Amino acid sequence: MQLHNSSIPAVEMTSPETSGTLEQRFALFGGMALLFTLALLMPGMAQPEHYHAFADRRGWLGVPHAADVLSNLGFVLAGLAGWVALARADYQKLNGTARALCALFFTGLLCSGAGSAYYHWAPQDSSLVWDRLGMSLAFAGLLGLAVQTRIDDISARITAGVLLVAAPASVAVWAQTSNVLPWVLVQGGGMLTLLWLAFVAPRRHALPMELGWVLGLYLVAKLLEFSDGDVFDVTAHSISGHSLKHWMAAAAAWPVLRALLQWRES
Repeated sequence: MQLHNSSIPAVEMTSPETSGTLEQRFALFGGMALLFTLALLMPGMAQPEHYHAFADRRGWLGVPHAADVLSNLGFVLAGLAGWVALARADYQKLNGTARALCALFFTGLLCSGAGSAYYHWAPQDSSLVWDRLGMSLAFAGLLGLAVQTRIDDISARITAGVLLVAAPASVAVWAQTSNVLPWVLVQGGGMLTLLWLAFVAPRRHALPMELGWVLGLYLVAKLLEFSDGDVFDVTAHSISGHSLKHWMAAAAAWPVLRALLQWRES
């Protein structure tokens, strides 16, 4: 007796692409669970006492710490440019999830610029809260967008949602207990996730975002942050590492802007 052909598709329900996506989801959310566990079990970490002691403390035209304050203009310019590029992007190519995550990222850049400028005007823990909250929005949008271009829309929305809760929560924990470890894990875990996604093949018809450039620019920004005083000395006190860090971190938005420009409406 011959089997009917209609029984064949029932056996081939899982394609290699679907299987790969399931494995990627497991790795993504398993990593999130691991970071949450570490935040609960690891001993607390205090923020360095000299954290607010930036190298360039010069004022200009009544603006204290002028270079560190005004260098946040880079975030504002990147955020505004992003909104313009998003408004001109082709709606048929950019789906709703990608558009919402781009909007979150660019809004986060604007908030980062405002929060960081406010913090550097008078560096202290209470103003640093607003700096980190702005960064939380931008980071949620960027990481969600990276997941959307590499895995799928559902995972991207979940990732952005988790970060929108976890990042501000980690800031609140630090503000109330002085334990900066949850914030460090959110930042570090997010960058490790971006590094992993950079080696994952992009989805077909997804926004062509080059994660390698994002990671490279962010790495340079962190190196400048850690070399704040050294850069200030090497440049004969013309500009500090932290001021340059702001411009470099803002430049990390360029790969997203470039991808949107490639998809602008004709």
